[in-house]
Amino acid sequence: MKTTINISILTIAIGGLIWLLTACSAAPAETPIVTVSIEPQKYMLEQITGDKVDIRTLIANGANPENYDPSLTHIMNLRKSIGFLRMGNIGFEAALLDKIRQEDPELPIFNTSEGVVPVTGTHSHGHGHGAVHHEEIDPHTWTSVKNAKIIVRNMLDAMVKIDPSNKDYYRRNYERFAQRLDSLDRDFESRLASHAGEHFMVWHPSLSYFARDYGLEQITAGNAENKESSLTMLRKTIDHADSHSASIFFYQKDLDSRQAEVLSDQLGLRKVSINPLSYDWEAEMCAITDAITAD
Repeated sequence: MKTTINISILTIAIGGLIWLLTACSAAPAETPIVTVSIEPQKYMLEQITGDKVDIRTLIANGANPENYDPSLTHIMNLRKSIGFLRMGNIGFEAALLDKIRQEDPELPIFNTSEGVVPVTGTHSHGHGHGAVHHEEIDPHTWTSVKNAKIIVRNMLDAMVKIDPSNKDYYRRNYERFAQRLDSLDRDFESRLASHAGEHFMVWHPSLSYFARDYGLEQITAGNAENKESSLTMLRKTIDHADSHSASIFFYQKDLDSRQAEVLSDQLGLRKVSINPLSYDWEAEMCAITDAITAD
């Protein structure tokens, strides 16, 4: 009787062990993490990767990249990533790269704006009265369909390197998205052709590449840091906008200075709210084009 009980217990124990091993082996593998800097990058990368990777963004929608300081959580997420696809010229990225290389020198890092012809001068700054002003590269490379074609190609190359097992899947998705970008670009070119040479106003210089793409002129009312402008600078901006018949004021309601609304009201401009850091990158690009071609 005792022997029979012991055999039964042993049988149950072995069965439980087999079930446990089977359950563990059947558990889905953890989805690899890839980190990007901003939400528009996440949108673009998802068009290529689908559900093959978990894409994490350093800057959540609504944050200001001009004064952003990555938290410890963001650093930890980066350490879990199989790759970091940075935007390229956003200020906080340079400081972050030093931290990453100290914490995880083996983490693959890719500049997704590599190959984009830069715009300079929009974020110029000096250090004190009479100092030489240094021209920095405008970081808003993603606010351009033409640039997006380069960015997503860089993303494809990055994913093929860090996850070669899915390279064929990534390439198929890339080809579809590249065709979509070509279609968008042709549509924008056709609709904006008759508006070439027109001026529009922004507070923060976020549409430099878009303006360059389609022969438009961006008048910057504020500055790269979204700080208050002097009365002298505002007067010059008003005169400049008047002389070039600007009719639209693009503003970021959560980030722009309170002077932005006052200025647009004084000029009688049509105000259009934009969010260059929105996840829905394509919708933002279409909304900007719609606003300019509405007149």
